[in-house]
Amino acid sequence: MLFRQLFDRETCTYTYLLADEESREAVLIDSVREHLDRDRGLIAELGLTLKYTLETHVHADHVTASGLLRALLGSRSAVSALGGASCADIQLTDGDTVSFGRQTLEARATPGHTSGCMTFVHHAAGMAFTGDTLLIRGCGRTDFQQGSAETLYRSVHGRILSLPDDTRLYPGHDYKGRTCTTVGEEKQHNPRLGGGKSPAEFITIMDNLKLSHPKRIHVAVPANLACGLLPGDVPVPSPEDTDWAPVVRTADGIPEVDIRWVNDSAGQHRLVDVRQPEEFTGELGHIAGAELVPLASLDAGAAQWKRDEPIVVLCRSGGRSGRAAQVLEGLGFSRVASMTGGMLAWNTAGLPRG
Repeated sequence: MLFRQLFDRETCTYTYLLADEESREAVLIDSVREHLDRDRGLIAELGLTLKYTLETHVHADHVTASGLLRALLGSRSAVSALGGASCADIQLTDGDTVSFGRQTLEARATPGHTSGCMTFVHHAAGMAFTGDTLLIRGCGRTDFQQGSAETLYRSVHGRILSLPDDTRLYPGHDYKGRTCTTVGEEKQHNPRLGGGKSPAEFITIMDNLKLSHPKRIHVAVPANLACGLLPGDVPVPSPEDTDWAPVVRTADGIPEVDIRWVNDSAGQHRLVDVRQPEEFTGELGHIAGAELVPLASLDAGAAQWKRDEPIVVLCRSGGRSGRAAQVLEGLGFSRVASMTGGMLAWNTAGLPRG
């Protein structure tokens, strides 16, 4: 299984990307709106198809990117049915499973920090994603969003620390640079919940934290109840209704098509590589049938092309081809798209080269 742990410095939030290496299907846990481009770019570079965005709970300190990712990539959003986010495609209940390729996550209800907290467990890999329910040497607060110290104690001991001791635990946040812990470590070293602490001792600890509310709570909670879409957001277009390709237009107005469609539809469109000649014959190689027209000479190269001819442009990772697609549309071409992720994504997916 492919696994990446990503980080937002402002809120110390972890986002997790998991993917099945054979099918290339992926899930993203606890996305952050400000990192939409980072996550989308990584998914493209690795040649993945984002199947689900999962939320461990309705966050109060950051805004999710799930709504934007759904519009841009066609992923489905999933959150606890008790979270109140009716915008989500999937309303999870305790024991539900989420599958991507050969991989499966179990959704375990672990309320206490909020009433709708979920921990996602990958039993085969020995991993659990605990959100804010259980942190490294700590836990989520219980003084708002229907929080309950008594409930959190039961959730942690009954649903998380009951997993095998060597299960790796990945939290929603860490403020000291730590990335991972284990069930065994937290049983022994967690100062709030480990070391045989009783429910009464834990409740006393939580009652005396006296924490200030998150700075972004009044923006984050309403936004996350709407899958991360903020007031004034311009709706991101869904896949366009075209007669030649499954085109998705990005928030920047770039028409894009997926690498696998490009491979499956070979010969049905003009394939134009806008890199430099040394790149075309270099380490990344090129796609069979592609013609080399460097971006700087695209205007001249396209002078004799038919304006209604289907055209797919590509480059190393999608940046130059995105600009090329916009140039061609500006010249009057009506059927043009950039190949998402470029040759990096193509090679990562193991698709054939020329």
